[in-house]
Amino acid sequence: MLIPTRYYLLVVVVLISARYLFGIWGSADSRSAYLTALAEKWKHAQNAGLSYITDGDPNVSSSLPISLEEEPRRANASFVILARNGELKEVIESLKQIEDRFNRKYHYPYVFLNEQPFTNEFKRWTQEVISSKAHYGVIPPDHWYQPGHIDEARAAMMRQTLVDDDVIYGGSVSYRNMCRFNSGFFYRHPLMQQFRYYWRVEPGVKFFCDIETDPFLYMQDHNKTYGFTISLYEYERTIPSLWVVTKEFMRRHPEYLPEDNALSFISDDQGETYNLCHFWSNFEIADMDLWRSEAYTKYFEFLDSVGGFYYERWGDAPVHSIGAALFSRKDQIHFFREIGYRHDPFQHCPQGDHHRNGKCWCEEKDNFDYDGYSCTYRYDRLFT
Repeated sequence: MLIPTRYYLLVVVVLISARYLFGIWGSADSRSAYLTALAEKWKHAQNAGLSYITDGDPNVSSSLPISLEEEPRRANASFVILARNGELKEVIESLKQIEDRFNRKYHYPYVFLNEQPFTNEFKRWTQEVISSKAHYGVIPPDHWYQPGHIDEARAAMMRQTLVDDDVIYGGSVSYRNMCRFNSGFFYRHPLMQQFRYYWRVEPGVKFFCDIETDPFLYMQDHNKTYGFTISLYEYERTIPSLWVVTKEFMRRHPEYLPEDNALSFISDDQGETYNLCHFWSNFEIADMDLWRSEAYTKYFEFLDSVGGFYYERWGDAPVHSIGAALFSRKDQIHFFREIGYRHDPFQHCPQGDHHRNGKCWCEEKDNFDYDGYSCTYRYDRLFT
């Protein structure tokens, strides 16, 4: 028996009866408008995919609304989570926090992506935690695995060199697959085509504060392309040739660089060298039209063709950061100061009014923003 259905129908009957008995039912036109509104709310809730587990079979869900309140205005957006089945516990921790702090009010959908099919347990448990629709997708092999143009003998030799130098993930091919996928393919996945904006969520992260203002709508209404909470320096040993390749792309395609871009965030000498600053992309809220643009598409294809994701260990954080800085105006890049966030070992803890208004549970002094390894001061300097 569906508990939500029983209570929903009871509420509808009581409302209609009350209006009739107490003489506020009104004219035929008002009755028609009222019933039409109820029908629209039912239809909207079904389309939103609000899921509730039934009391009969715990594996069966029903899309039914829990209230007749007006839904808030929303952007065309989704959360995106790249995860494996073995990370279920960490995924649940992240989902519970983002739901409690933000999404229980807005009901944005989730897209879960994996190179392997998700298990029924993964789907069941994630659907129990979230308040909105979930999509589960398998990554196409050519978007995930090392491409055929890579010389594996050379790649293996370079991996061993990084292992010998104690570079984190230096010997991991799967890590490189992930970096390449996040750099140039996640937004091409069929499940992501229906959305424009995304919020990347990682397993095992923390959100410290209530988020009362919709970040997606802020991005949309203010024409922002990229949003971040933490910025820092990249480990140069992992990207020795990235800027050389980037400079060659800029030389060939100066038409892709808008005036007043954010080049000075990533370079201190008008682009001659890379200062290693990047936005930490395990948190990012962005407009996928940036990644889908001709400029970024050509840039990623150029990077991919030279093989640096596998011959070195190029990460998606510097690639995305360089792309955002070069192909956006600087005023289109936004620092979400009010969103408290931690991905070990760094965290952004909002300060002052942001901390108080957000009811944050992080300590203000435990904040990476202006640590010596942070690049946030360089972002601030863009606007001074």
